[in-house]
Amino acid sequence: MSGNAQQEKKNNRQNLLILFMLFITICAVAVSSWALWFREDNPVLPPDYAPIDEDKNAFDIAGDNGDTKLDAEEGGGAVGLTFTQTVSIDLSDKTATVFFQNPGRSVCDVVVQIVIQDKVIAQSGKLVPGKQITKMNLADGAAEILAQGGYNGFFVISMYDSNSGEKAMVNTQTPINITVQN
Repeated sequence: MSGNAQQEKKNNRQNLLILFMLFITICAVAVSSWALWFREDNPVLPPDYAPIDEDKNAFDIAGDNGDTKLDAEEGGGAVGLTFTQTVSIDLSDKTATVFFQNPGRSVCDVVVQIVIQDKVIAQSGKLVPGKQITKMNLADGAAEILAQGGYNGFFVISMYDSNSGEKAMVNTQTPINITVQN
Protein backbone atom coordinates (compact mmCIF):
# COMPACT_ATOMS: atom_id res chain seq x y z
CA MET A 1 0.00 0.00 0.00
CA SER A 2 2.83 2.40 0.69
CA GLY A 3 4.10 1.87 -2.89
CA ASN A 4 0.69 2.77 -4.28
CA ALA A 5 0.40 5.77 -1.98
CA GLN A 6 3.81 7.04 -3.05
CA GLN A 7 2.97 6.53 -6.72
CA GLU A 8 -0.37 8.33 -6.25
CA LYS A 9 1.38 11.20 -4.43
CA LYS A 10 3.91 11.44 -7.25
CA ASN A 11 1.10 11.48 -9.85
CA ASN A 12 -0.73 14.21 -7.89
CA ARG A 13 2.43 16.36 -7.84
CA GLN A 14 2.90 15.85 -11.56
CA ASN A 15 -0.74 16.78 -12.22
CA LEU A 16 -0.39 19.91 -10.07
CA LEU A 17 2.80 20.87 -11.88
CA ILE A 18 1.10 20.38 -15.26
CA LEU A 19 -1.88 22.52 -14.14
CA PHE A 20 0.45 25.21 -12.84
CA MET A 21 2.42 25.30 -16.10
CA LEU A 22 -0.85 25.41 -18.07
CA PHE A 23 -2.02 28.36 -15.94
CA ILE A 24 1.26 30.22 -16.49
CA THR A 25 1.04 29.59 -20.25
CA ILE A 26 -2.54 30.90 -20.42
CA CYS A 27 -1.53 34.02 -18.46
CA ALA A 28 1.42 34.65 -20.78
CA VAL A 29 -0.76 34.31 -23.88
CA ALA A 30 -3.39 36.66 -22.38
CA VAL A 31 -0.81 39.35 -21.51
CA SER A 32 0.86 39.04 -24.92
CA SER A 33 -2.50 39.33 -26.69
CA TRP A 34 -3.37 42.44 -24.70
CA ALA A 35 0.02 44.02 -25.43
CA LEU A 36 -0.24 43.35 -29.15
CA TRP A 37 -3.87 44.09 -29.93
CA PHE A 38 -5.70 45.93 -27.17
CA ARG A 39 -3.23 48.39 -25.69
CA GLU A 40 -3.56 51.91 -27.07
CA ASP A 41 -0.16 53.56 -27.11
CA ASN A 42 -0.34 55.87 -30.11
CA PRO A 43 1.17 59.25 -29.28
CA VAL A 44 0.35 62.11 -31.60
CA LEU A 45 3.46 62.87 -33.60
CA PRO A 46 4.35 66.40 -34.61
CA PRO A 47 3.67 66.84 -38.33
CA ASP A 48 6.51 67.10 -40.86
CA TYR A 49 4.87 70.25 -42.23
CA ALA A 50 3.28 72.90 -40.05
CA PRO A 51 -0.49 72.88 -39.85
CA ILE A 52 -1.92 75.24 -42.46
CA ASP A 53 -4.15 77.04 -39.99
CA GLU A 54 -2.93 79.14 -37.14
CA ASP A 55 -3.99 77.99 -33.70
CA LYS A 56 -7.57 79.13 -33.11
CA ASN A 57 -6.67 80.21 -29.56
CA ALA A 58 -3.66 82.29 -30.67
CA PHE A 59 -3.69 86.07 -30.34
CA ASP A 60 -1.22 88.90 -30.88
CA ILE A 61 1.42 89.64 -28.26
CA ALA A 62 0.71 93.16 -26.97
CA GLY A 63 3.46 95.63 -27.86
CA ASP A 64 5.36 93.15 -30.05
CA ASN A 65 5.77 94.62 -33.51
CA GLY A 66 8.46 92.15 -34.65
CA ASP A 67 10.71 94.89 -36.03
CA THR A 68 13.92 93.26 -34.85
CA LYS A 69 14.43 89.67 -36.04
CA LEU A 70 16.97 87.23 -34.62
CA ASP A 71 20.02 86.56 -36.78
CA ALA A 72 19.75 83.33 -38.74
CA GLU A 73 22.02 81.94 -41.42
CA GLU A 74 20.69 81.21 -44.91
CA GLY A 75 18.42 78.16 -44.68
CA GLY A 76 18.52 78.24 -40.88
CA GLY A 77 16.11 79.48 -38.30
CA ALA A 78 15.98 81.11 -34.91
CA VAL A 79 13.29 81.37 -32.26
CA GLY A 80 13.11 83.29 -29.02
CA LEU A 81 10.33 81.67 -27.01
CA THR A 82 8.70 82.88 -23.81
CA PHE A 83 6.70 80.50 -21.63
CA THR A 84 5.98 79.43 -18.08
CA GLN A 85 6.82 75.98 -16.81
CA THR A 86 3.45 75.50 -15.11
CA VAL A 87 0.32 74.22 -16.81
CA SER A 88 -3.15 73.82 -15.33
CA ILE A 89 -5.56 71.31 -16.85
CA ASP A 90 -9.30 71.55 -16.23
CA LEU A 91 -10.93 68.18 -16.90
CA SER A 92 -14.46 69.62 -16.84
CA ASP A 93 -13.94 71.80 -19.92
CA LYS A 94 -11.08 69.69 -21.39
CA THR A 95 -8.59 72.56 -21.67
CA ALA A 96 -5.08 73.34 -20.53
CA THR A 97 -4.19 76.82 -19.31
CA VAL A 98 -0.69 77.74 -20.51
CA PHE A 99 1.42 80.79 -21.24
CA PHE A 100 3.41 80.34 -24.44
CA GLN A 101 4.69 83.06 -26.79
CA ASN A 102 6.48 82.97 -30.12
CA PRO A 103 7.75 86.60 -30.14
CA GLY A 104 7.93 88.64 -33.33
CA ARG A 105 11.75 88.47 -33.31
CA SER A 106 11.52 84.71 -34.14
CA VAL A 107 11.93 83.64 -37.73
CA CYS A 108 10.14 80.27 -37.38
CA ASP A 109 6.61 79.07 -36.75
CA VAL A 110 6.16 76.66 -33.83
CA VAL A 111 3.80 73.88 -32.77
CA VAL A 112 3.62 73.05 -29.05
CA GLN A 113 2.66 69.72 -27.50
CA ILE A 114 2.00 68.94 -23.84
CA VAL A 115 3.28 65.45 -23.04
CA ILE A 116 2.75 63.42 -19.87
CA GLN A 117 4.30 59.95 -19.53
CA ASP A 118 4.93 59.71 -23.30
CA LYS A 119 1.32 60.59 -24.12
CA VAL A 120 0.43 63.76 -26.02
CA ILE A 121 -2.24 65.48 -23.92
CA ALA A 122 -2.64 68.59 -26.08
CA GLN A 123 -1.23 70.04 -29.30
CA SER A 124 -1.43 73.59 -30.56
CA GLY A 125 -1.93 74.69 -34.11
CA LYS A 126 0.71 76.81 -35.82
CA LEU A 127 2.00 79.78 -33.82
CA VAL A 128 3.53 82.34 -36.16
CA PRO A 129 5.99 84.94 -34.82
CA GLY A 130 4.18 87.58 -32.78
CA LYS A 131 1.47 85.21 -31.48
CA GLN A 132 0.80 83.66 -28.08
CA ILE A 133 -1.60 81.17 -26.54
CA THR A 134 -3.01 80.87 -23.06
CA LYS A 135 -5.37 77.96 -23.70
CA MET A 136 -5.04 74.60 -25.46
CA ASN A 137 -7.77 72.04 -26.05
CA LEU A 138 -7.01 68.54 -24.77
CA ALA A 139 -6.47 65.77 -27.30
CA ASP A 140 -9.24 63.23 -27.78
CA GLY A 141 -9.30 60.79 -24.88
CA ALA A 142 -6.81 62.78 -22.76
CA ALA A 143 -9.39 63.76 -20.12
CA GLU A 144 -10.24 60.08 -19.59
CA ILE A 145 -6.66 59.04 -18.78
CA LEU A 146 -5.87 61.88 -16.37
CA ALA A 147 -6.77 62.04 -12.71
CA GLN A 148 -6.82 65.01 -10.39
CA GLY A 149 -3.33 65.76 -9.04
CA GLY A 150 0.15 66.82 -10.08
CA TYR A 151 2.22 65.50 -12.97
CA ASN A 152 5.71 66.02 -14.35
CA GLY A 153 5.51 66.54 -18.08
CA PHE A 154 7.11 68.56 -20.81
CA PHE A 155 6.48 70.85 -23.72
CA VAL A 156 7.65 69.42 -27.04
CA ILE A 157 8.37 72.39 -29.27
CA SER A 158 8.59 71.75 -33.01
CA MET A 159 9.86 74.52 -35.27
CA TYR A 160 8.88 75.07 -38.89
CA ASP A 161 10.17 77.25 -41.72
CA SER A 162 7.73 80.17 -42.04
CA ASN A 163 7.91 80.12 -45.86
CA SER A 164 7.85 76.41 -46.78
CA GLY A 165 6.23 75.01 -43.63
CA GLU A 166 8.93 72.33 -43.51
CA LYS A 167 9.88 70.99 -40.09
CA ALA A 168 13.26 72.09 -38.74
CA MET A 169 15.92 69.50 -38.07
CA VAL A 170 16.26 70.62 -34.46
CA ASN A 171 13.36 70.63 -32.04
CA THR A 172 13.33 70.90 -28.29
CA GLN A 173 11.52 69.94 -25.16
CA THR A 174 11.42 71.48 -21.72
CA PRO A 175 10.10 70.11 -18.42
CA ILE A 176 6.88 71.51 -16.99
CA ASN A 177 4.76 71.00 -13.88
CA ILE A 178 1.16 70.11 -14.58
CA THR A 179 -1.77 70.41 -12.18
CA VAL A 180 -4.96 68.56 -13.11
CA GLN A 181 -8.27 69.67 -11.62
CA ASN A 182 -11.86 68.53 -12.12
